[in-house]
Amino acid sequence: MMGTWLGEMATAVFSPGMFSFSFMQNAWLSGTIIAIVCGTAGFFAMLRGSAFAAHALPKIGFAGAAGAVWLNANPLLGLSLFSIGGALGIGWLGKGARRDVVIGLVLAFGLGTGALFLSFNNEYAAGAISLLFGQIVGVSQSEVVDTALLALLSMAMLAFLYRPLLFATISPESAEARGVSLRMLDILFLVIIGVATAITVPIVGALLSFSLLVGPAAAASHLTHRPGRAIAVSVILSVLSLWVGIALAYDTGWPVGFFVASVVVLVYAMARTGATLADRRQRAKSVVATD
Repeated sequence: MMGTWLGEMATAVFSPGMFSFSFMQNAWLSGTIIAIVCGTAGFFAMLRGSAFAAHALPKIGFAGAAGAVWLNANPLLGLSLFSIGGALGIGWLGKGARRDVVIGLVLAFGLGTGALFLSFNNEYAAGAISLLFGQIVGVSQSEVVDTALLALLSMAMLAFLYRPLLFATISPESAEARGVSLRMLDILFLVIIGVATAITVPIVGALLSFSLLVGPAAAASHLTHRPGRAIAVSVILSVLSLWVGIALAYDTGWPVGFFVASVVVLVYAMARTGATLADRRQRAKSVVATD
């Protein structure tokens, strides 16, 4: 009886084929992978004030995807090359200059290049929309493998750089005094962000992947201040946000990026509101105890 009731409830909540169709299995698998990477890398993006770079790199990567489709190549390859190239360009040009100006210029160049590639192929309009806003049916099994490999590369780099990156972010002067190359560390981290955004675009979209990279980490920062715990919370929120977004996109047929961005904003608002209320209660208790 209980099994039948649970089955009926699952059927009412989840549409048929949500977990059995091959394209949905690819979406769930690749989505979970990119959510883990974004939740981890997003923590450092927030901590280091790299939100603008995280916003710009997927748009730069979009130009690479447009070029790859024009050349009949793998869009993920174009995304990765342009995102990493944009990260290297920002890191190289950013020395001794205002970071926001450099990011804006590189972003403008990337968008202009993307427009050029799109003008070469008038039949690419539908594909452009899917890359801009995300598409759950757009991930093939081979792209799941490519996504997993790029994710492993990103996580390995983050694991290797974890201690010096955290040290240089919290106390850059002390890290530099101990021989840590802040510029090289910054460039390597931007490359990690570039890879993370590249694998996010096929599902969430270039315009909205920023929300998955920054939103869960920002919400986690209001819930805990311990680095390890904040990364864990960020990953959990990122995975849950993407899962909800995929399920709603499948049910409605609307772009998955819209739902992911909406859920992330809601999660952030709830975390910030909860932290504010908890802080007020703590202050009230302190006042009462003082009196």
